[in-house]
Amino acid sequence: MKIAMVGQKGIPATYGGIERHVEEIGTRLVERGHEVDVYSRFHYSHQQGTYRGVRIRRLPSVNTKHLDTITHCALATVDSLFRSYDIIHYHALGPSVFARLARLWGPKTVVTVHGLDWERGKWGKLASWFLKACETPAIHFPNKTIVVSKTLREYFLEKYNVDTAFIPNGANPGVFRPPNKLKKYGLDKHRYVLYVGRLVPEKGCHYLLEAWSQLKTDTRLVMAGGSSFSDGYVDSLMRIRNGDERIHMVGYVYGDLLEEMWSNAYMVVQPSILEGLSISLIEAISHGKCVLASDIPENLEVIEDCAVTFRNRDVLDLRDKLSHLLAHPEQVDEVARRCRRHAEQHYSWAKITEATEAVYLDLLSGAGHDASQARPEGQPKLTVLESPRDAGSRARRDRG
Repeated sequence: MKIAMVGQKGIPATYGGIERHVEEIGTRLVERGHEVDVYSRFHYSHQQGTYRGVRIRRLPSVNTKHLDTITHCALATVDSLFRSYDIIHYHALGPSVFARLARLWGPKTVVTVHGLDWERGKWGKLASWFLKACETPAIHFPNKTIVVSKTLREYFLEKYNVDTAFIPNGANPGVFRPPNKLKKYGLDKHRYVLYVGRLVPEKGCHYLLEAWSQLKTDTRLVMAGGSSFSDGYVDSLMRIRNGDERIHMVGYVYGDLLEEMWSNAYMVVQPSILEGLSISLIEAISHGKCVLASDIPENLEVIEDCAVTFRNRDVLDLRDKLSHLLAHPEQVDEVARRCRRHAEQHYSWAKITEATEAVYLDLLSGAGHDASQARPEGQPKLTVLESPRDAGSRARRDRG
């Protein structure tokens, strides 16, 4: 197959869950014999030519908060119409508005919804309205819609009576790296708790900083992430930090340095109030880290019962759980072992790529059956799962 990916900022991924998702499945699709092109924005990646077998097509965009994605996707869609793709795969709600045009031109189109973007705190009323309105194109414009969480699947089924395919995010098995690059932060000498993600309101970073400010500990807190058109929010975090030398705001981190941070962290905190399906959370458990996460449905879907949770938006509960885990390293070690086992059993980019490929092949074959029923043998939690309605029907049949 000849496949185009549209909507992501580009690859190789530096920051951003969608970019990581596209890189992981795109490169594996190439390994499986397909041609994959990824449309990349000038400001995100300077990579040209090919990357791990994927062809990079760099196009400009109007690099502002509200116009970056829409202008780049418009250009990418027009360009893609003249390249004879079999599949054009759009990522996120906003880019889905272009799926109808591409579909009418001839290629099969797929949209992956990575989250309800209109709920994100960085958007004003007009942008939120537009993104919410994009739910309709996301489920009606493409030939097939994929969602990355069961929560999203239930949302679209209940609100629009439309069944979508469920294919989660994944992570690579964590490989331990000794603290070499960490030395410039002095973190090779101190125990630290790690947060990895964008510094935006829906990630709940302010709750974490408020809780940390109330702890009496010498342990460091490392915030590995930066602004995503959210400079005002980052400024508010710096005010909460208030010069606390225990808190390291290190900006976006990737590559070997990020691997070292995962490897040497005492534990990981995920305080988000909104997620699609967090790749950072999956990466944390894949590195065998004890995780303390907010109890939102999307986080619970990832960790099930392997990690520790706190009440969403509850600073006092977060503070108390942090204090307890800092004082009980034996529990941290046990939770870390459970997290690693859980990740090994349920999150594999290889199986996720197989499930995505199955959706493409079903569309091109014209087989007519719902791609959500395609399930690679032996890995039901990693594939396109049956719908809640189908599950209920099957259960009734099983009962006779």
